[in-house]
Amino acid sequence: MEADWEFQIGGDAPAIDAHWPRIVDLRSSPERAWQLPEAAQFPALAETLAKLNAPASTVWTSKCDFWPHLEADEFDADEMDAPPGCAAHAMGCYIDILPRENKRWELPELASAACKPVCSLLRTVPLRRSRIDLVIRCAVITPGRTDFGVTAYLTSCGATEDDAAVALLAALAAFAGALCGQSTVE
Repeated sequence: MEADWEFQIGGDAPAIDAHWPRIVDLRSSPERAWQLPEAAQFPALAETLAKLNAPASTVWTSKCDFWPHLEADEFDADEMDAPPGCAAHAMGCYIDILPRENKRWELPELASAACKPVCSLLRTVPLRRSRIDLVIRCAVITPGRTDFGVTAYLTSCGATEDDAAVALLAALAAFAGALCGQSTVE
């Protein structure tokens, strides 16, 4: 599986806002993930959100979205290791990820130290037609204080829409497994 990380923390780069008006905090009730509109469009996203917000998880999520159709200029089939003819359809999603309260990423280096082992682990997963990009951003978790968080972008493609959905489902499962099973993600 293709996986990489980068910083977007300067200038006009977007920030993660853990207090946006329509937040559904899943930390106390991860099962509410299936009630989100994005989960209605792609139920595998709910499964991933529930795992990332489970009490044993070292992270939690503040926002997500699902894109059922990506245009050809919105993804690169080569970067997803897609065989010829397997990129006619593409879809994707993003998830804003924040560390649990006792594991704050106060410095960008702490966030990158969390991303590196996850990407290394994901690169060992034998999964084609998908890609995960972890983007480190400024995050407002506590009002008046800026920490860092990660926006995870997952994209997949396939010869058919169903093939793309299967690839995204597998990418979400691999991502949740790597993030939740990775003890160094703190």
